[in-house]
Amino acid sequence: MRKTLAAMAIAIISTLSMLSTGSALANSLTSTTPVIGSTVTSSPSAITIKTTDAVMDVGNSVVVTDPQGGRVDDGTLTVSGKNIIAGMKLLTVSGVYTVSYTFLTDNDVPLEGTFTFTFKSQGVVSSTSPSPVVVTPTISSTPVSSGGAPALIVGLLMSAFVVFVLLCLYAWKLIKNR
Repeated sequence: MRKTLAAMAIAIISTLSMLSTGSALANSLTSTTPVIGSTVTSSPSAITIKTTDAVMDVGNSVVVTDPQGGRVDDGTLTVSGKNIIAGMKLLTVSGVYTVSYTFLTDNDVPLEGTFTFTFKSQGVVSSTSPSPVVVTPTISSTPVSSGGAPALIVGLLMSAFVVFVLLCLYAWKLIKNR
């Protein structure tokens, strides 16, 4: 009985460890154009975001706001696997622009977050096509992924394991006292 109990405990602990590491593998950003925290001097025609996992074709959103909080994206959103492109209106106001996003994948919690970039007007505003930029992942102070659901599941499984062990010990005590 003790060997069986030990084997079950090892199986449950290994399952819990696999579940807890799964939340670390959640979808996240790999690059953005403009680069997170960068300063651009020409108005980007689009915001490009790349993620670690493919994004669903529906249920996604990208909203870009100017320093006064006005919306400056044009409402178009193109999704192609791990690449998301949001069309932009012509930027005219210098300052910090905020990009808020929500992306859905088949088997993951929604990827939600924000990042900023700065636009510096050079007097005459012009629009250029975005040039491809390879960006290394940047750590932002704003979380990009919610780990709440996996943590809840792991917590519930750990509680169930504790109850299971207590019930096994109680059953062992009853059998031993016969």
